[in-house]
Amino acid sequence: MARKPVGMPGGVEIVGKSVRIRFTWKGATPPRRCETLPIPPTPAGIAQAASLRADVKQLIKLGVMTEEKYAELFPSSSYTLQNTIPLFGEYAQMWLDSREIVKGTRDNYKSTLNRYWMPHFAQRRIDQIGSVDCRRVVSSTEWPSPGVRRNACDKMSSIMESAVQDALISRNPMASIARPRVTKKVVDPFTREEAEQIIAWLYENLEGRSRIYACYFEFAFFTGMRPCEQVALKWSEVDLKARTAHVCRVMVRGGIHERIKTKQHRHVLMNDRAMRALEEARKLTEGRSRFVFAPALMVDKGVDWIRSDSTTKEHFLAAMQALGIRRRRQYDTRHTCATMCLMAGMNPAFIANQLGHSVQMLLSTYAKWLNSTSDWAELQKLD
Repeated sequence: MARKPVGMPGGVEIVGKSVRIRFTWKGATPPRRCETLPIPPTPAGIAQAASLRADVKQLIKLGVMTEEKYAELFPSSSYTLQNTIPLFGEYAQMWLDSREIVKGTRDNYKSTLNRYWMPHFAQRRIDQIGSVDCRRVVSSTEWPSPGVRRNACDKMSSIMESAVQDALISRNPMASIARPRVTKKVVDPFTREEAEQIIAWLYENLEGRSRIYACYFEFAFFTGMRPCEQVALKWSEVDLKARTAHVCRVMVRGGIHERIKTKQHRHVLMNDRAMRALEEARKLTEGRSRFVFAPALMVDKGVDWIRSDSTTKEHFLAAMQALGIRRRRQYDTRHTCATMCLMAGMNPAFIANQLGHSVQMLLSTYAKWLNSTSDWAELQKLD
């Protein structure tokens, strides 16, 4: 219990083996303050405390006391911590604002944070969130899938790791929480014969400007571009003489963004089939649109790119159904190109560059097809 012996300076009291001072800072929240100082209750310590209190009162009187100065004078103050340690909601917003990401990615981050973490931690100081708190949220949440759970945990961990780097917390409370393993999507390419059948059917059955979708899929099968890259390809990025296409932008949620998934621009070399697709596309879109694969119908003035995969999906599904080909995703045109290149014996480094992959990613994703083309040749080395 605090005590003030006779003769103690005003606003100074002894608390156990320490000295505490009291004062009022008008305009601050809260205005009445008390600070326990790490000094012994000796005559010298009491005099030191009284001197500090006098200095503080003078700074307040002159109107030059600031939160920064207060933190300097009382680094262990609970008032200082309340002002300098942000709430999780505030810090998460600051962290999100500092990231250079496109709107679609930003919206995805916000949705995940608002759904799984903000209801529990938004109004809590970030240094007061522990591993047990995070584990409780993870275990009590009904996750739609292991992938969603892993994604949400990864985002939370990134925020907390940033807080560690900013010296707001000493350790990442998500570090001890195991992430569920997520099964990789099965790579399911078309055969070369199936790809040729689909392309031929589209050219034979689509008329007028709708033939652009036949060009689109022929180009997709023989360049391996991501759909989001291909719909954003402009004529200004195509060099017909050099037979290259400059991949430098993507379409995300209907909008065009000047960046690509891997953040590395690349030049895709085009074979005869890709060139044929472009020649056909020129007849349909050049002069009418900036984009190579402009939609057959431009509903909104000034929007001359394919804004949804449903536009191309309709024709892709019709071709597979008519031909009796097992249904696959449009993205599998990319996998088809990769596997055709590997089975043709092309250099993996060249293929990776064409696709915008690392060689490691290429080999881990398509190892099955890489091995199948060379297994017997390797075995024959023992003969």
